[in-house]
Amino acid sequence: MARIAFILLCHKDPDAIIAQAQQLTAAGDCMAIHFDARAHSEDYARIQQALADNPNVTFAAKRIKCGWGEWSLVQATLHALDAATEAFPRATHFYMLSGDCMAIKTAEYAHHFLDENDVDFIESHDFFESDWIKTGMKEDRLIYRHYFNERTQASRFYTSYEVQKKLRLTREIPHDIQVMIGSQWWCLRRRTVELIQVFLRERRDVIRFFSTTWIPDETFFQTLVRHLIRKEEIESRTLTFLMFSDYGMPVTFYNDHYDMLLGQDYLFARKISPEAHELKKRLGHLYASEGVVFHISNEGRNLHRFLTGRGRVGRRFAQRFWEASNTLGPDRDLLLITCKKWHVAKRLVDQIVSETQLPCIEYLFNEEDTRFPDLGGIETTLLKRSRHRRAIVGMLYDEFGSDKLVLCIDPGSTDIIRDFQADQVRLRVLDIECRYSDAYLAGHAQRVGLVGQNSPSESVDRLLPTLRSEIAHESELIRTAAGEGYYRIRETADRTQNAAELARFLSVSLQKAADILQLDYLFTD
Repeated sequence: MARIAFILLCHKDPDAIIAQAQQLTAAGDCMAIHFDARAHSEDYARIQQALADNPNVTFAAKRIKCGWGEWSLVQATLHALDAATEAFPRATHFYMLSGDCMAIKTAEYAHHFLDENDVDFIESHDFFESDWIKTGMKEDRLIYRHYFNERTQASRFYTSYEVQKKLRLTREIPHDIQVMIGSQWWCLRRRTVELIQVFLRERRDVIRFFSTTWIPDETFFQTLVRHLIRKEEIESRTLTFLMFSDYGMPVTFYNDHYDMLLGQDYLFARKISPEAHELKKRLGHLYASEGVVFHISNEGRNLHRFLTGRGRVGRRFAQRFWEASNTLGPDRDLLLITCKKWHVAKRLVDQIVSETQLPCIEYLFNEEDTRFPDLGGIETTLLKRSRHRRAIVGMLYDEFGSDKLVLCIDPGSTDIIRDFQADQVRLRVLDIECRYSDAYLAGHAQRVGLVGQNSPSESVDRLLPTLRSEIAHESELIRTAAGEGYYRIRETADRTQNAAELARFLSVSLQKAADILQLDYLFTD
């Protein structure tokens, strides 16, 4: 049976640290604590006193002052690992934690999971080949020596860096080392930790190298584990659930995230808000519980992206030159049909095609395998279609030999409406308003990845009002974007009312519009 020794690096909130240690050791696991030497000595004394009688807690023999991006974080981790391996000879795994982390599974679940997966869990991506580093310094993290803290000694940090660049004072990476990179939150087997300790006693050159790299906590253990352990015994992922905002800041979890966190395929989560007292209380009781069944849905990241993205308007990228320069012309009609239920819009388009001579294309900018004429390769992917939007539509007019074209778009694609609204083309938009049952919305949430098949029904139910609100909001955005060219048919309206609106939208007779709408199952799911 697995027994975990938690490696806790912390620097504040002694009461929370004491509670965290007591909660995680209550189920038989153990903990080695490194409390930052920059913190108040009174706080450290309080932690030691409160945990003195707990045989499953030990402390790093040496406390050091830690700084973000510095070697000190790695050194503190090594001190805590040394203390843990010596104090807890029966520990099978060593799990890296911070004071902001909390368990989102039971000890029973975690032990069984580690017993079933005899691997090291650590993100380990090739430093040079992967795109793990999105912006900023990359190779320069390694080939130059970094002696100063970039956040607290910015002037010295960049002066030293620029001088080395100017004088070309680069250095070689140890020849037998393939530098890897990944999250600092890992879980390693005892054998792996002991191999690292032996390796470091023999290879002081590796310590000298990493001690002057920048942000070594993202490369040091990641590199050594891949150097010492077969690739087949490494799972390149973290068992700690964490997310980052668009601005690179860690996402903080609050009281209402409890069910979502338990549904993630992870053992711990960070960062838990210090103010989330109810969440911390519930998670604190969770770890020592028994018989808890977890329904893994793993929808956390998609759900967060969806909820935080609501209300954003505008386009992330400016128009490309071929979009800005192309114009469809004032003598053409572009008719856009929008409906969240794609099958309803497709049925209406089929009817339009069968009853009129109008050329129609379904979800051209939303669905990869939409059928339409070969345009020489520009249409092969959704990315290309969006990039060359006006060019493609202009080619379709020419291909069909018509000055009128019907396209389907998703209601979330208001940028398409705004784009064509800015053109000289005569634009009209038909918004199809449907009824949405709870079952349909739950299925929609699953189809787009907001929830999984195993998501708790309570979590899904809480999401439904948000989805309804989002659909209504999209309809308002469409009305605003379309302006005077806005038309709408409703599932709740009678066929005569809808026929009149469709006739105006298509510029056809009322009888022709009625013929198009004669389909009895147009709105059926």
